[in-house]
Amino acid sequence: MNLTEAGYVAGWRLVRALPRPVVAAAFRAGADRAHRRGGKGTARLRANLRRVVGPELPEAELDRLVRAGLRSYARYWMEAFRLPSLSRQQILAGFHLDGHEKLAADVAAGRGAVVALPHAGNWDAAGAWVAANGWPITTVAERLAEGVYERFLAFRQGLGMEILPTTGGDRPAFDVLVDRLRAGAVVPLLADRDLSARGVEVEFFGGRTRMPPGPALLALRTGAPLYVASLWYEPNRARAALAGPLELPDPDSAPLDVRVRAVTQRIADGLAAGIARHPEDWHMLQRMWLDQRADGSTASAAPPAATTGTI
Repeated sequence: MNLTEAGYVAGWRLVRALPRPVVAAAFRAGADRAHRRGGKGTARLRANLRRVVGPELPEAELDRLVRAGLRSYARYWMEAFRLPSLSRQQILAGFHLDGHEKLAADVAAGRGAVVALPHAGNWDAAGAWVAANGWPITTVAERLAEGVYERFLAFRQGLGMEILPTTGGDRPAFDVLVDRLRAGAVVPLLADRDLSARGVEVEFFGGRTRMPPGPALLALRTGAPLYVASLWYEPNRARAALAGPLELPDPDSAPLDVRVRAVTQRIADGLAAGIARHPEDWHMLQRMWLDQRADGSTASAAPPAATTGTI
């Protein structure tokens, strides 16, 4: 077991063993230390949030927003570590989805649904909530160092989710997701960042970035409804809301790649609307726009970075 894996294991054990108020205070203090210390992740979050809120927000208010964002990110990890110890009733009570009746109808009708998510709020709690409702759910996860990946896999499978690796599976993840959608499953996919060469270039908060084509392509291929989710935190629970289903272009209206670009831009617009409402809960500590350097500062041009956990 390497140090990274050992750290995750220790986190799961210790955070689940201690009372929640003690753990929450410790994670909050850690976030505040990260804010005071600065560092690359904090600098990137600051630069990303500046894009969201615009140049008019005073620097002192942006600084408070960055601190709130780091606290939200710490809360995500704290709650993710504690999720496996929660009962089904606790999972259901700890999360609320505005528009849940849409997913219920999609599952009941056997048509499934694609849900495009941002890195915001608590997407693990959202997946656990779907599974706790008894709805089939399949998603993808990046294959990290093997030991860490296997533990994350077991963690999410234990919550009732089917997890596919982005690479190295028995079949291509996209093909499996098509099958699951046609069988009526919910397929949530993180969709706000894919700077790989295959990402679809979109406009996002006034800049150019790339987002994964998977959500649009799955909806176009299967006809499953496509939603965009916004996720945020309330004091005592995680929350989300669904927008959609998005209108999909007619198959005969344009070539597939043109339709994928159009739908991905609609996803980007929906994600931006949700993030703008709750910027403090957007956990984007990575390079986001094509004109950003690795530290978050703006450059005239920058090479694409690797994608993580998208399809």
